[in-house]
Amino acid sequence: MSGALRLVLGDQLTPHLSALRGIDPAHDLILMAEVQAEATYVRHHPKKLGFFFAAMRHHAEALRAAGHRVRYFRLDDTMPCHSLGEAIARTLAEGRYGRLIVTAPGEWRLLAEVESWAARFGLPVDIRPDDHFLCTREEFAAWANGRKGLRMEFFYRDMRRRTGLLLAADGAPEGGSWNYDAENRGALPEAIPAPGLFRVPPDDETCAVLALVAERFPDHFGDLEGFDYAVTRSNAEAAFEHFCRHALPQFGTYQDAMRQAGGAEGDVLFHARIALYLNVGLLDPLQACRRAEAEYRAGRVPLNAAEGFIRQIIGWREYVRGIYWLKMPDYAAVNYFEARRPLPDFFWSGETDLNCLRQVIGQTKRTAYAHHIQRLMVTGNFALLIGADPAAVAEWYLAVYADAVEWVELPNVVGMALFADGGTMASKPYAASGTYIDKMSNYCRRCRFDPAKKNGPKACPFNYLYWDFLMRNREKLRGNPRLAIPYRTLDKLPEARQAAIAEDTRRFLKTLGEAA
Repeated sequence: MSGALRLVLGDQLTPHLSALRGIDPAHDLILMAEVQAEATYVRHHPKKLGFFFAAMRHHAEALRAAGHRVRYFRLDDTMPCHSLGEAIARTLAEGRYGRLIVTAPGEWRLLAEVESWAARFGLPVDIRPDDHFLCTREEFAAWANGRKGLRMEFFYRDMRRRTGLLLAADGAPEGGSWNYDAENRGALPEAIPAPGLFRVPPDDETCAVLALVAERFPDHFGDLEGFDYAVTRSNAEAAFEHFCRHALPQFGTYQDAMRQAGGAEGDVLFHARIALYLNVGLLDPLQACRRAEAEYRAGRVPLNAAEGFIRQIIGWREYVRGIYWLKMPDYAAVNYFEARRPLPDFFWSGETDLNCLRQVIGQTKRTAYAHHIQRLMVTGNFALLIGADPAAVAEWYLAVYADAVEWVELPNVVGMALFADGGTMASKPYAASGTYIDKMSNYCRRCRFDPAKKNGPKACPFNYLYWDFLMRNREKLRGNPRLAIPYRTLDKLPEARQAAIAEDTRRFLKTLGEAA
């Protein structure tokens, strides 16, 4: 009797993986592989590579401990594998298997490769759904079918009804409202300390992985020092428990806040930093949401905190995955504003006089992490305002963040941060001046530019770049009802002010090495 070869990918580290369902430990073989192609198709942050490889190795050992046979290719083997296809070919040469079983990959490019394997290897390939998510691709497509707009809010309400999370006995939303986003925008007072970050010292296996990454990928953006991510299920669960006890109570109020402070306190604030654990299967999304709901029901966290957290998971996370699979592959090439400007070099060096960008990029370099407002309203907002090429921006985000896999990264970048899809996801561009950053952070107080100044060398560049963005894209945005007030304001600006905006923009863009 020939068994099945069951492939487990690096972001499928859940014990309940569909590819392992019905496994026969005596005859089936589980295949896992660290491969050069997946490590280098973008220049991933070293901490991201370290996290994935270490988590994979620990998961393989857990599978062996559970009685399964595992063939594991390491990048530091004498004969490593360049690609997943090579790993499969070599495994098939070592033994006889009647079929290949794999859970559907999370990226379009990889799914296309998997779909070619039946012809390549001459055996049936069983591609099973990824049921680590709460909404299937087919269910999302059915929800989207016939709708004029695909707004997350309406999808989120359906997901609340489906899961029963934060519903009253009569089925109404807890507290009378579906969404408490208006209560999630508090600026963080200096007097309120953020809780300490849960840290996991790397064990011997993880240290070996980090040494390998340092040797093989020395020129990738980012630092390896201070690696503290959980790489096992138990430690990921401990990290989430720490968040629920110490940060979730104030997460709702201060989830949009940013703070320049020494060490991890300023890096994470009241955020969970669990997206990477969810994305590779070390945490279960529904269990995490139920845990947050339980904290609210027990009276330990306010409703705006529990709802804000749950909305990020069953609302936003599921929604962006649905958009990705609904719109790909064309979605990767959308460019509504026809933006072509190269990404500035300081996105890779962090060396810029704009303190908000210096802080967020510097933190990203150190930790492979930044929270959603830092990504959307600092780096993303800046890329939008200068007209950066969406493909270049998406590649940067995919490379530098440990939680970045394409199904979540691409819609967030091209749909939200850059409005490159023309409004599929967002009702208006998330463009903002320096006033917003000054309100939500303390970055501006330590910057050589002044957010109160609108023009001139000392003015915050976000201020004139914001108005230049509206001027430059007037034809495409003028009819947007959510931009009616900014355009009325723009129309009232004297010609001299508009000329100064254009001149300041030209002067600033030249400092980026590009003509305006």
